[in-house]
Amino acid sequence: MIGFDNKNDSGESFNNEQKNLITALADEISRSIESKYSALFKSSYPRIPVGVSNRHIHLTEKTFKKLFGQDTVFEEMRPLYQPGEFASKHTVTIVGPKLRCIENVRILGPLRKYDQVEVSLTDSIYLGLNPPVTNSGSLDDAAPITLVGPKSSVFLEKGAIIANRHIHMTSGDALVLGVKNGDYCKVRIAGIKSTIFENVLIRINDNWRLQMHLDTDDANAAFIKGDVYAEFLGKM
Repeated sequence: MIGFDNKNDSGESFNNEQKNLITALADEISRSIESKYSALFKSSYPRIPVGVSNRHIHLTEKTFKKLFGQDTVFEEMRPLYQPGEFASKHTVTIVGPKLRCIENVRILGPLRKYDQVEVSLTDSIYLGLNPPVTNSGSLDDAAPITLVGPKSSVFLEKGAIIANRHIHMTSGDALVLGVKNGDYCKVRIAGIKSTIFENVLIRINDNWRLQMHLDTDDANAAFIKGDVYAEFLGKM
């Protein structure tokens, strides 16, 4: 029940009938406001699980066969968080223009229609690369890099990128968050090194599970360890 002053503007006291009428009106207004704005007052966005993505590779079947041999079968090692995606049993060495290399870089499955190496800025500096920060599959400005497998090596003229931080979600998740595919948002990760990340790409596919992807540089900046969740702060 809403409280009120016992006197009107003229300083006269309200009688019981007036008090009851005012109380009824105030309660009705309160219920109306609560009903109209309950979603705003009471709802909270779902927590977004955070996944840390180490350097990895996506390959076409043609490139895989060249690196590992025509008779080699592409094999799964373990499933990943997203349905249908997995870490394979296969790794290669990546080599930059400084002839520095990083060994045991895992190939993720399933095989794709393009070859792509995803590295962090730290990896790039070590290898002597200058890859763009871009979305997966956007390889027009990708940096050159060499892959060395057990049977052969492959030079990719446009192969290396630093993947933009992004969130996988379904259309239902997008409806709740008020975003659409291709939007950018910002999120907050709490903790001892609480961090706000901007320019987080929204990617929508109804086969996906809700998860934010960060590379190891971003994850280390926020001191991420174990299971961590991001708080959605709205669109950019």
